[in-house]
Amino acid sequence: MGRAGRRAITERLPKMRADWRLDFVVVNGENATNGMGLSGNHAKLLFEAGADCVTLGDHAFDQRDMLQFIQQEPRIIRPLNFAPNAPGKGSRMFTATQGRKVFVAQALGQVFMKRPFDDPFSELDRTLKLAPRGGLANAVVVDFHCEATSEKMAMGHWLDGRASLVVGTHTHVPTADTMILSKGTGFQSDAGMCGDYNSVIGMEKAEPMRRFVTQMQKERFTPANGEATLSGVFVETDDRTGAAKRCEPVRFGGLLAQQIPS
Repeated sequence: MGRAGRRAITERLPKMRADWRLDFVVVNGENATNGMGLSGNHAKLLFEAGADCVTLGDHAFDQRDMLQFIQQEPRIIRPLNFAPNAPGKGSRMFTATQGRKVFVAQALGQVFMKRPFDDPFSELDRTLKLAPRGGLANAVVVDFHCEATSEKMAMGHWLDGRASLVVGTHTHVPTADTMILSKGTGFQSDAGMCGDYNSVIGMEKAEPMRRFVTQMQKERFTPANGEATLSGVFVETDDRTGAAKRCEPVRFGGLLAQQIPS
């Protein structure tokens, strides 16, 4: 989320990757550029910091250069159920360390979203059949970008046994429901933002509070730029079956409590 979130990734991720011996890192870059979309230059920063894949969301093309950049950079994934003629891809198979195959897909939810999107359940059902967990893919990661926790939980159970991890993004607040579902899928309703939590979901507080209190707009939203918390999910999977063996929240630095997988 904005400059603070980018700084959290660029300063902390390289050491985290080395210390925790991470095989594969997915970063949601949806709000990395001024809180609205992702520019090509900022995408490069995330990859240089250690991201293997960058996912987007409903603000995928708010930065106009992403329309062209995503076609040159296959490591960026936009939602599967975005406009049919949108550039880029909604899923991809990646090669991680030691030749492991990791399949990443992203979809947008429908509940409370500002624009109507195609059904994410049928889109993901069709897509994941192309890369079955424990078959073509050693691990399957799904970023489900939506508002409603009920829709995110429903997707987690819908994909239980087919994904290694289903993690929600979009609402900027980390949830406390990290778990491994009955058929071996790691799940968390929302990973939370990498950004300054002394804010209103990453924005400087004054303007959002003014709009709530007065119902009037005075200024544009501005991303908060204090010390950021790096938020996310750590998952360890079985190479043979793709099932999650361990799934824990990550909240490192900033205002939120620190938690580091040992």
